[in-house]
Amino acid sequence: MEANQHLIDFYTHYDEDGRLLSKHGSVEFLTTMRYIQMYLEPDSHILEIGAGTGRYSHALAQQGYAVEAVELVEHNIEIFRQNTRPDEHITITQGNAMDLSAFQDDKYDITLLLGPLYHLYNTEDKQQALREAIRVTKPGGVVFAAYVISDGCLLDEGFKRGNISVTEYIENGLLDPVTFAARSKPKDLFELVRKEDIDYLMSTFDITRLHYVAADGCALFMREVLDMMDNYNFELFLKYHFATCEREDLTGITSHAVDIFRK
Repeated sequence: MEANQHLIDFYTHYDEDGRLLSKHGSVEFLTTMRYIQMYLEPDSHILEIGAGTGRYSHALAQQGYAVEAVELVEHNIEIFRQNTRPDEHITITQGNAMDLSAFQDDKYDITLLLGPLYHLYNTEDKQQALREAIRVTKPGGVVFAAYVISDGCLLDEGFKRGNISVTEYIENGLLDPVTFAARSKPKDLFELVRKEDIDYLMSTFDITRLHYVAADGCALFMREVLDMMDNYNFELFLKYHFATCEREDLTGITSHAVDIFRK
């Protein structure tokens, strides 16, 4: 995967470092970290592929874990390094999610693939990134693969906010006019999928799914309400979200999902 110019331009100007800091943005981070914590052992060795500016990598390194990170976009790497504390056992290299040949087989206890699948636009590329993540993970290790989910984004950015025109997306072939399934190209930046697409991708791999999680649920759709909540009610919302984020009748309505599986 080469970094297309659209991707470079986007992350050069987008505040990726601050995306997860608001109340509504923190739901995705807190949910993902909650599940990561379920599978960490005191000596866990972690690889984050597509680490961005390092929100997860730094959080884990600050808990004392050894973290190696790979990121494609140079701008993100610069911020990652600026945010690195002297006491963190952490490294970052520029690299490609579809070619981790610099990393040995069966090495990591936890492998995070929390960004690259947002920006891969065909089945072959997605499966190659997943194949590499699985390859470098120890037998019995756990992989976390994140996706952008079309229905949550369409409801929030399209029908609610009007940041995208649903009519134009249909006219331009980005939405199926009958099923509303999404299609994307590199210039569109984000690949939007549904769970059935993820199930199809994973059908070729000999893995065991542990969890399929609506990482932020309705948080982006409700962002104004969440951001105005006092801490008590926000914590109450989080308890509700954690209790329901794996319910099959709710996992389709989310902007981000995490597929968690054991090698």
